[in-house]
Amino acid sequence: MLAHQREKIRALEPLKAKLVTVNEDCNERILAMRAEERYEISMLKKEKMNLLKLIDKKNEEKISLQSEVTKLRKNLAEEYLHYLSERDARKILIADLNELRYQREDMSLAQYPGIWGEDPVKLTVALKMARQDLTRMQMELNTMKANFGDVVPRRDFEMQEKTNKDLQEQLDSLKDDYEEVRKEHEMLLQLHMSTLRERDQFYAELQEIQRTSTPRPDWSKCEDVVAGGRDRWHVLAEGKNSDQLVDVLLEEIGEGLLREKDFFPGLGYGESIPAFLQFDGIVENKKPTKKDVVNILKDAWKERIAEEQKEKFPDFFFNFLERRFGPSDAMAWAYTIFEYIKLFHSNEVMNQFYAVLMGKRKESVYIKQKETIAQLLKEMTHADSQNEGLLTMEQLSTVLRSTFPFKKDEKIQELMEAGGWHPSSSNADLVNYRLLFMEDEEGQSVPFLQKLWEQYLNEKDEYLYELKQELGLELHDKVTLPKLREALMTIDPSLDKQTLNGYLSQAFQFPVTELPEEGEEKEEGTVIQLQTALEQLQMSDVRRMGPREQEPAT
Repeated sequence: MLAHQREKIRALEPLKAKLVTVNEDCNERILAMRAEERYEISMLKKEKMNLLKLIDKKNEEKISLQSEVTKLRKNLAEEYLHYLSERDARKILIADLNELRYQREDMSLAQYPGIWGEDPVKLTVALKMARQDLTRMQMELNTMKANFGDVVPRRDFEMQEKTNKDLQEQLDSLKDDYEEVRKEHEMLLQLHMSTLRERDQFYAELQEIQRTSTPRPDWSKCEDVVAGGRDRWHVLAEGKNSDQLVDVLLEEIGEGLLREKDFFPGLGYGESIPAFLQFDGIVENKKPTKKDVVNILKDAWKERIAEEQKEKFPDFFFNFLERRFGPSDAMAWAYTIFEYIKLFHSNEVMNQFYAVLMGKRKESVYIKQKETIAQLLKEMTHADSQNEGLLTMEQLSTVLRSTFPFKKDEKIQELMEAGGWHPSSSNADLVNYRLLFMEDEEGQSVPFLQKLWEQYLNEKDEYLYELKQELGLELHDKVTLPKLREALMTIDPSLDKQTLNGYLSQAFQFPVTELPEEGEEKEEGTVIQLQTALEQLQMSDVRRMGPREQEPAT
């Protein structure tokens, strides 16, 4: 029996190998069939999309043909009315001609009354003919009454047409007035809502201030503490509120502490440590002045703009330090400059460089602002035909309005006041416009450029707030790419495709080349939290490209 079973097993071995082979063949066939099915499904989907596009095209052709048929019907009705009026006029003209002919015959008979008195036969024939003419005229009159019983005289028709045209013009004028009033009403409602929000915000701030307010500090006590004494403190404190004075005081204290330090401890190689600060050990404090740091940062910006941003900004910054100070001192300068720009928030150059370096702001914001300032200076120089460096206040206002066409009048007035204009000043007063673009040795710009930067930040906040209101979502809600695209086009219809895709790319952190085209994205496709999208746009260079509602051309 065992031998028999072994023989049986040996006989079944080829069958087992064949079974494995058949199983593999079946699996390959199944995979091939699935691949064919997937290919057929993809082809069917493409065919479906093509058919949908063909259906849309046919629908558009149908709509176009329907509109053409409607237009042809309208033209046919107008031609019919035209020919009908021509026919009526022709019949009336024939009747007038016949009437004139009969009158002429009657007048000729009246001039020669004795011509018929001699022959009764002629009078009989004339009477018979007159009766026939009377019968014929009666028939024509009845025909005219039957044909033109419902026809109004041309004079009445023209008067009614003129009255109708006047009423139509009045109606169009009233519609235009109503549309203007409606727009003004909507603007007033928006202004009212913004005023209410500002009121609530100011009231909350007032409550918070009343709750946490303390007696106003005597800032004159800082005169003896700050290096430079009273004169320097007055320069630092000029035009600043208490919060800004606290920042100035902290910066002065921090600068003193920085100068006392000879070394900085290395932060190590942790993932949260920026690449240009990854170092173990002790790093020397180079102890530069604020002027030296500002000059280094300006040189870094110039080189960054010239190299067309081929590498990440932190890597570029460290490579720049290596090229400037050598590999041995690059890390020391990186730590020193980082501590300085982290401390001096009131310094514009350091504050903006720190924001870009730490990823809190895109470098395109700084570059675009510099381009705007350069364009504004170019426009002012062009307006200065005498090349004296002087402009009248009227010329300054004209240049500002042409360079910033979407700024409101109060914003333009703020810029002019920052440039030295006062309400009591005359438009003929001169201003040295070149002084509006000057910076001191520590990189601090004049009030004009500070106000321009402040307005840019406020306008960006207003733009993003308007975007949030248009979406109608809370910060923790999700927003899709099509909905964000639609909201951006609603609040800013003048956005071109390239700028719109740039905004969407910043919000969703996608390369522009990977963004789906309009109409191809799915509603449930790319989704992101609204707060994240707004934060990404806040870091980027976002600005309005045109008015929200396109004004009709006049």
